[in-house]
Amino acid sequence: MAEKYNLNDRNCPTHPSFCREDWIRKAMNRGVQFYYLLHQNEMIGCVALEEAGAGLGYLERLAVLPEYQKNGYGSRLVRYVLEEAIRRGLDRVSIAVIAEQSELSQWYERRGFLQTEVRHFEHLPFNVRFMEIKL
Repeated sequence: MAEKYNLNDRNCPTHPSFCREDWIRKAMNRGVQFYYLLHQNEMIGCVALEEAGAGLGYLERLAVLPEYQKNGYGSRLVRYVLEEAIRRGLDRVSIAVIAEQSELSQWYERRGFLQTEVRHFEHLPFNVRFMEIKL
């Protein structure tokens, strides 16, 4: 995605493409729970769930290695996070994606997410589409 949208660590330093170990440690210290998917003892995907309060959770950091994409692994990770959100008593889960990534937005729509808004942030080189699913 970074290459496709001309993102770099200067114009979009918090994009998942530039994720560093210290980000994960800080997120975990804030209570963000990470889950990963193994295939033949190799970590091929991950996702995170952050509780935001008032029954809301954020699905974050969904990623599957390119060579394993299009095999349903991303869907499995999303389902797992939604099941975990229900176990935690959350009633909705939100995600934020690059608004111009229509294929990704449609992928989330097929999994039950609906667009809530599109916003522009001055510090980002793209618009952000917020989507939510009620549990």
